[in-house]
Amino acid sequence: MINLPVVNRKSNAAGQTTPKQLQWAVLGDWKQNTFKKLRGGFFLVLGYLLSPLCWWNDLLFNLPIAYGFGYICSLFNPKLLLPCSIVGYWLSNIVGILLMQFGAMDVLPNQSKERNLKKELLTGLVSSTLYTLVILALVQLKILDAPIQLFGS
Repeated sequence: MINLPVVNRKSNAAGQTTPKQLQWAVLGDWKQNTFKKLRGGFFLVLGYLLSPLCWWNDLLFNLPIAYGFGYICSLFNPKLLLPCSIVGYWLSNIVGILLMQFGAMDVLPNQSKERNLKKELLTGLVSSTLYTLVILALVQLKILDAPIQLFGS
């Protein structure tokens, strides 16, 4: 049988913690951890929806964001619609990958507390750039159909 230490219920002036204070501390930690997990889950799902890992997201999320970005840029110069749409698509994928990485750090247990933002950003930039180049190549080779307004003359 294991002997458990006896907890003294009396608090003295030396600064001992009472069981009530421990309960509040544990409750505060639980609330903080729960909020962190919920926030991480939200970022993980939102990042997945914006990332290139989700196969159906382009039609619902990325292309409208990209077209909106291109449209706003085309208000300044009409020739900017296509280039800025491509940049907007690329940026939405990068934001998605970064949101997934930030969310995973909050959700997954035993992750290191140090975040290397430079490495995460570089990973997001490289993977999104490669994905965008593959999509552009498929459109240029006429393997994928593209909307006429977006890729028209």
